[in-house]
Amino acid sequence: MPNSPYADLDRPPLSEAALQKALVRPGSLWSAVTVVERTGSTNADLTRAIREGAREGTVLVAESQFAGRGRLGRLWTAPPRSGLTFSMILRPEVPPARQGWLSLLVALAAASAIRRLAEVDVRLKWPNDLLVGERKLAGILAERVDTAVVVGMGFNVSIRPEELPVERATSLFIENAACVDRDPLLRAILREIESHYREWVEADGDADASGLRAAYVAWSGTIGREVRVELPGERVLTGLATGVDHAGHLLVRAQGQEHSLSAGDVVHVRRPESG
Repeated sequence: MPNSPYADLDRPPLSEAALQKALVRPGSLWSAVTVVERTGSTNADLTRAIREGAREGTVLVAESQFAGRGRLGRLWTAPPRSGLTFSMILRPEVPPARQGWLSLLVALAAASAIRRLAEVDVRLKWPNDLLVGERKLAGILAERVDTAVVVGMGFNVSIRPEELPVERATSLFIENAACVDRDPLLRAILREIESHYREWVEADGDADASGLRAAYVAWSGTIGREVRVELPGERVLTGLATGVDHAGHLLVRAQGQEHSLSAGDVVHVRRPESG
């Protein structure tokens, strides 16, 4: 049975029924959890689902994804059942100017859950990558669809060194994490997202009143670093990342001026080796 989901016993399949029972309850944010064996892109699938009337809190998990996209259209690939690849539909009723915090919120919530269960020192790279040291553990992509937002996450769990899609990536397995079981990890991440999301929405999207900005800054691996930011239009800005503003934009001080960046590909400038 080479194509059986049970062929690799180190990577057992997720149980849709168990996840539904654990997460979809009266009063819960999560309205449906579906697990598919293979798809092109969970974000693309939920984009179509929104136009067919899918509710807030719909979650789609793919055991294998062959056309997943990261930020800036980059391809995201991983062996089947070696990670968590999922997307969710959210409809935040907060002012549009504050909705840029949503992907940062999901990144923070995921990092919190992973730190607790896996006991790995996860840090946040603006806007929404999860790092261990300078290696990428997970990435998040948020896309607006009508009045909703689809937020997708790709998270390396049991990927071995020879399976890494890019050199500067890592996984919980590589980091000798205390937990590499995808089921409790997914449950913890979704519960943490719900908790942060409710607090943020109840505060009308105010990142300070909800505690979101302070928590994000505390776990940021970008703030306080020299960064090179590749901006739209092939522009590049190099300077010191000093914080995030009320809208979730990255603040970078360069040549005596502070710049507020809503988008851009951030590269942490390597610290010089000592000795």
